[in-house]
Amino acid sequence: MAHVITTACIDCKDGACVPCCPVDCIYEGARTLYIHPDECIDCGVCVSACPVQAIYEESRLPPELANFTAINREYFGDAVSGLGAPGGADGRASGCDHPGIAKVLPSVGAPA
Repeated sequence: MAHVITTACIDCKDGACVPCCPVDCIYEGARTLYIHPDECIDCGVCVSACPVQAIYEESRLPPELANFTAINREYFGDAVSGLGAPGGADGRASGCDHPGIAKVLPSVGAPA
């Protein structure tokens, strides 16, 4: 079980959750943050640190946000960021996002 970052983080990336994570499993994309599902120890500290309530325990995701489980997992694969399982974010920022992020919330100024 892991925690999942959802819609409220898109274009916000407050980052208060990042220094609180004891295993450094929160990574930065271009428009949002992602939790590595294999590195997350399910402690829940990130949930209480998130000021925009963007983080959920995977089993408690509201149905309308269920697609974020796949978005967070697929982000680390070769088809998106290629980060794999580095064993900790250590300040890594990929500069890209999962294609599903733009479908959920297009960026400001992007063509419709």
